[in-house]
Amino acid sequence: MSRRTKVGAAALVAVALTLTACGGPAKNDTGLKGADQAVGKADINPQDASKVKDGGNFNWPITVMADNWNNWQLDGTVGDGADMQRAVMPNLFQQTADAKIEPNKDYLEEAKLASTDPQVLEFKINPKAKWSDGKPITWQDFESMWKALNGTNKAYEVSTTTGYEDIEKVEKGATDLDVKVTFKKKFAEWEGIFSPLYPKSMFDSPEEFNKGWVDAPKVTAGPFKIGSIDRTAKIVTVVRDSNWWGDKPKLDSITFRQVDRTATADAFANGQIDWYDIGSSIDNFQRAKTTPGAVIRQAATADYTHLTFNGADTSILKDPKVRVALMKGIDTKAIATALLGQMLKGAPQVVGNHYFLIGTEGYQDNSAVAAFDKEAAKKQLDDLGWKLEGDVRKKDGKDLVVRLVIPTPNPVSDQISKLTQSQLKEIGVKIDIQAVPVADFFKQYINVGNFDMTAFRWTSSATPISDSKGIYYLDPASTNQNYGHIGSEEVNKLLDQANGELDKTKRIALANEADKKIWELGAQLPLYQAPGAVCVRNNVANFGAVAYANRPYDYIHMGFTS
Repeated sequence: MSRRTKVGAAALVAVALTLTACGGPAKNDTGLKGADQAVGKADINPQDASKVKDGGNFNWPITVMADNWNNWQLDGTVGDGADMQRAVMPNLFQQTADAKIEPNKDYLEEAKLASTDPQVLEFKINPKAKWSDGKPITWQDFESMWKALNGTNKAYEVSTTTGYEDIEKVEKGATDLDVKVTFKKKFAEWEGIFSPLYPKSMFDSPEEFNKGWVDAPKVTAGPFKIGSIDRTAKIVTVVRDSNWWGDKPKLDSITFRQVDRTATADAFANGQIDWYDIGSSIDNFQRAKTTPGAVIRQAATADYTHLTFNGADTSILKDPKVRVALMKGIDTKAIATALLGQMLKGAPQVVGNHYFLIGTEGYQDNSAVAAFDKEAAKKQLDDLGWKLEGDVRKKDGKDLVVRLVIPTPNPVSDQISKLTQSQLKEIGVKIDIQAVPVADFFKQYINVGNFDMTAFRWTSSATPISDSKGIYYLDPASTNQNYGHIGSEEVNKLLDQANGELDKTKRIALANEADKKIWELGAQLPLYQAPGAVCVRNNVANFGAVAYANRPYDYIHMGFTS
């Protein structure tokens, strides 16, 4: 299951797909690429608009319905919800396949860094851009968003304050369509801030922000609008918005349909969905190779699977030395090989960094402090007073039993949890696997810290440092996405410095210093980078394995060739 990280200062930055690069589809009679995969190449069957059929409905699988249609509220950041939100909300910036960010001309005529000292941004809004209630998009939407997200009013249950807490003021420029943003502290990865944008009315009160958009978006401004939301059937349909001012979408509609992970291949074969994420599932990979009308497409993706640890005082893993000892007892290479080995013709990508993924600028393996070493793990636990008594270690009469919470049904999470359980048993740690309904997983367990360990996927972005600040920054007043409540003043200081450093080389160096400290704290254990393979119908154009161009997907140009 996927939880999306923050892009720049924006939660789930929504950006349009730019068809700048593509590669040929992976042949169905071969394995997928592993660590040898090139970064920045999309595999989407790019087609000119004239070759894409006008009309049709695209069936899109989701794992869960949106918990909140407000992307900025703590419960609104689940990946499936974001994919639906991006089709109907203003995405001010667009992220390309090769991890670059550009202003989206449908909303912004210009976005520029006007000054560096003090740092000032200037936005010029497209005069055609309007909300679905007929109101123009203006500087006031930006101002209201900043005031709600800057952290000064704790009643707003925000998923991130990154970037917004550094702003001194948001002002009207020459007209209502000109926005001037002045920072009190420098914010380096500013591209993507205020995206997705929401209307001023959503920020009017904490109650409206937190609960007003739980059931549906009240105002939209995208190429599509909400057609229907059926919570009983677990289906959301978006349809062309006739008031859209940009290029007309090729599709009449997109139907987002909840499908259990175990049933996606069958749903595709039966015509219920038009694509699915192969992810780490060998079963889905094998089915994709043999299903008529299917093609496998692959591109290096900003997606990795990990284990998150809970360091709160109520958790048995509150001691960072215990967490690091457990990490030393987990063989990530063995887990990656078990999940991906049968699919890949190259080696699985075992990740050694929390900020930068393999093949991207800035990546270096900082995982040495937690490298797999069973004997070192045993000794460390011994030294900490956790002595082996029978099969399980004890300290002060308490067994070292760790509750690992996973979503179900999800065969990948199930396999990861059992492999982890087996490996940690060898060092005297008992793993109690608790499988909870997928719809409850984040809202009732992860978001509120109701776990000792858990496993899910993070999706990174073109702005990985600010993207991840809310995950690793320890703020006693707000969880953000630091679900395990693990951090330190030292990490906070390094993250503040990195986010305020305009020199990219220095910024990357600071982020890597922070990453080393995060490894020492035992916050999260990255397992492997996803191969980035999807199964899609062979007559689908401008969609597939999009690399970094998923914020948003190209909802306007995707469609069918026949």
